[in-house]
Amino acid sequence: MAGQGLSLHVATLLTGLLECLGFAGVLFGWASLVFVFKTEHYFKELCEPNAGLLSNATEQADCKGQDERFSLIFTLASFMNNFMTFPTGYIFDRFKTTVARLIAIFFYTSATLIIAFTSVDSALLLFLAMPTLTVGGILFLITNLQIGNLFGKHRSTIITLYNGAFDSSSAVFLIIKLLYEQGISIRASFLFLSACSVWHVGRTFLLMPRGHIPYPLPPTYSYGLCSEFGTRKEEKKTAECENVELQSKEVFSPKEESQDPGQQHELRSFQSCVLSRRFIWHFIWLSVIQLWHYLFIGTLNSLLTNLAGGDRVQVSAYINAFAITQFFGVLCAPWNGLLMDYLKQKYQKKTGKTGTSASAAALCSAVPSLALTSLLCLGFALCASVPVLSLQYATFILQVVSRSFLYGGNAAFLTLAFPSEHFGKLFGLVMALSAIVSLLQFPIFTLIKGPLQNDPFYVNVTLVLATLLTFVHPILVYLECRAQKESPSSNL
Repeated sequence: MAGQGLSLHVATLLTGLLECLGFAGVLFGWASLVFVFKTEHYFKELCEPNAGLLSNATEQADCKGQDERFSLIFTLASFMNNFMTFPTGYIFDRFKTTVARLIAIFFYTSATLIIAFTSVDSALLLFLAMPTLTVGGILFLITNLQIGNLFGKHRSTIITLYNGAFDSSSAVFLIIKLLYEQGISIRASFLFLSACSVWHVGRTFLLMPRGHIPYPLPPTYSYGLCSEFGTRKEEKKTAECENVELQSKEVFSPKEESQDPGQQHELRSFQSCVLSRRFIWHFIWLSVIQLWHYLFIGTLNSLLTNLAGGDRVQVSAYINAFAITQFFGVLCAPWNGLLMDYLKQKYQKKTGKTGTSASAAALCSAVPSLALTSLLCLGFALCASVPVLSLQYATFILQVVSRSFLYGGNAAFLTLAFPSEHFGKLFGLVMALSAIVSLLQFPIFTLIKGPLQNDPFYVNVTLVLATLLTFVHPILVYLECRAQKESPSSNL
C-alpha cells in the first residue's frame, strides 16, 4: 500500500510539473506570439506608411499604433496575472481543489478556443482571450503548489521548482512560433491546447484531491485513485479542517515563535503589518523590479525591430533566443531558496551565542537574497538600456535569472518577516498592489513611441535610478537585523 501511495505521489508530482511547464505561465512568451500575429497582419491597419524610414524597413513602416495595441493587450493580461492572485487564492481556499481546477480548465479552454478562431477581422478578441488565459494559468499553479505537501522535508524545493516551471512555460509560445514557421497554423496549435483540457480534467479527478492536501501529511491520508469512503472520508475532512492551523505553524518552529508578548501582539495585527516600513519598502522593491520585467517582455518585439533595423530574420532569431533562455527559469528558481535555507540554518545556529531570536536570524537570511535580486535586476536594466543588438543576449540571461529570484524571494521574505497567519492576505495584497503599478508599462510605452520619438533613453535612465532605489529595502532589513543583534530585547 505504501508503494502504491508513493507511486501516486510521484505521478501527481510529475504531471503537475508538466502542467505548470506546459500551460500555467505561457503569457510570458508573448514576444514569440506577437511575431506570429504580426506575420498574420493582426492590427496591420494601424500601421502608416512613412517615407522617412529605411527602404528595407518599409514593411514595418510606422507601426506605432500596432505596437501600442499589442502592448496594451500584454499590459492587461500581466495585470490580471498579479491582481487575480488574491481572488483566485480565495476561490481555492473556499471551494477547494476540484472546483478551482474546473474553473481554471473552463477559463483556459475558453481562451485557447477564442485565440484559435480569432482572425485579423476579430483581433480585438485578444483583449478577452489573453487575460482569461492568464487567470486559468494562475489557478493551475495555485492548485499544484500544494503537491509539495506530499513530500515532507522537500516541500520548499518542490514549490520553488513549480514556480520555476511557471516561468519556463513561456517557451510554449516559442514552440507555436516554430511550428508556424514550419507550416502549422496558429489555429491548429491552439486547438491542440484546447484538446489538452481532457487531460486536465482526467488529472483533476484521478491525481488530485477533492479538498486540500494537508501539511504535515497524516499517515492515513489518501486522494485521487486511492481515495476511499466511510471512515477514511471523515479522516480527510478532519485533516482538511486542520490544514490552515498546520500551515500557519509550518514556517516557524516553536523556538521561533517564543518571542516576547509585546512583539507577538504588534506583529499579529494585519493593519500594523501593512503599514509597517518593512512591508511598504518590500512593495516598492517588488513593484519596481516587476515593472522592468513586464515592460521588457511587453515591448521586446518592438525593441528588437528597432535595433535590427526592421530585419525580420534577425528579430525572429533573437525572439527565439529569448524564449529559449526563459525555459531555463525552472533550473534557476531553486537556487534562491537553497541560498536562503542555507543562511537561515547558519544564522540560527548562532542565536544561542548572540542572544537574538530565531525569527530575527531567519529574517537576516533574506538580506543577501533581496540584495542579489536587486543587483541582478540592475545588471539586466543596464544591458536592456544599451542600444546594441548583440548585447541583448546578456540581457536575456540576466532577465530570466532575476525574474526567477524575484518571485521566490518575494514569497520567502513575507513568510520570514511577518506572522504566518497573515501570509495569504499579505501575499495577495502585495501582488495586487504591484499589479496596479505594472499598468504603468502602457503609458511608458506610449511615451516612448510618441513624445520621445522612439528613443527610450530618458525612460531607461529614470527606471535605472528607480532600480537603485530597490537597494534601500535590503539595507533597511540589514540595519534592523544589526540593531537586533546589538539589542536582543528590541522588537524587529
